Amino acid sequence: MNRLGIQLIRFGLIGVLCFLIDYGIMILLTEICQINYLFSSGISFCVSVSVNYLLSIRFVFKVKETKKGTSGFVSFVVLSITGLLLTELLMWLISEKLLIHYTLSKFIVTAIVMVYNFVTKKFFLESKHKEKPYPRKTF
Repeated sequence: MNRLGIQLIRFGLIGVLCFLIDYGIMILLTEICQINYLFSSGISFCVSVSVNYLLSIRFVFKVKETKKGTSGFVSFVVLSITGLLLTELLMWLISEKLLIHYTLSKFIVTAIVMVYNFVTKKFFLESKHKEKPYPRKTF
C-alpha cells in the first residue's frame, strides 16, 4: 500500500476514535449536564482535537522540522479552530435550518470537517520532500 493510503487509513482510525470522544462528550454535556448543544459541541470538539493532535503527529503525518514542538501544535490548533468554526456553523445550519436532530447533524458535520482537517493538516504540517515509507507499527 502506498504512503497516502496508509496515511488515510491511520487518519480514518484516529478520526473514528476522536469522533467517539467528541460525540460522547457532546451527548454527556447536552443530555446529562443540560448544556446547550452548540456549547457542548464546541467543548467536545476541543477535547477531541487535543487527542487527535497527539495521535496524528505520532502515527499519521511526517511533520516538518520547522513545525515540531510548539510551532506544530500552534499550527494544528489554528487549523483545528477553523475546523471548530466550520463545525459550529454547519451544526447550526443543519440542526436549526434543516431541522435535523443535533445527534444526526454531528455525523454529517464530522464527515465534512474530516476532509477539511486531513487536507489542511497534510498541506501545512507535513514535510514536502519524499520520505521513506512508514515502518510497520501496530496500534
